[in-house]
Amino acid sequence: MSQPDIVFARIDNRLVHGQVGASWVGAVNANLVVVADDVAAKDQMAQTLMRMTADAAGVGIRFFSIQKTIDVIGRASESQHIFIVAKTPASMRALVDGGVPIKEVNIGNMHNSEGKHVFHDQHVYVDDKDLKDLSAIASKGVHVYIQIAPTYRKIENLDLLA
Repeated sequence: MSQPDIVFARIDNRLVHGQVGASWVGAVNANLVVVADDVAAKDQMAQTLMRMTADAAGVGIRFFSIQKTIDVIGRASESQHIFIVAKTPASMRALVDGGVPIKEVNIGNMHNSEGKHVFHDQHVYVDDKDLKDLSAIASKGVHVYIQIAPTYRKIENLDLLA
């Protein structure tokens, strides 16, 4: 299994949207976005919308379940500079636990819902399960930080291992 060139890994409830296409893809020099999400992997309508964003950004896009991402990431071409996006900390944890060689995880938007509270930033809401998953990711030596957009401040030292 070769080592894929994963240039960016992001947790974002919205997966691929304008901010990803207009800002992040260029900032990290990605040419392929891998959407690692079990629901999106089967949702043709969502794929069509996300594909429009990828097309506008001039990058390829693939839609894989979490397990398929784990299974195929090692077959990536050397020419692929991969941006992985997952919807939740649990999904990103599954990728890391499954052996996907992710060195850093960017936390983007995580929307508010019942049982969630703000975590360091107005766009990031978590519950105890999210914090446990983020802590597990960090415990594997993965650098975890919050940054909503490339020009926004980066919030580091999240004390996830405390």
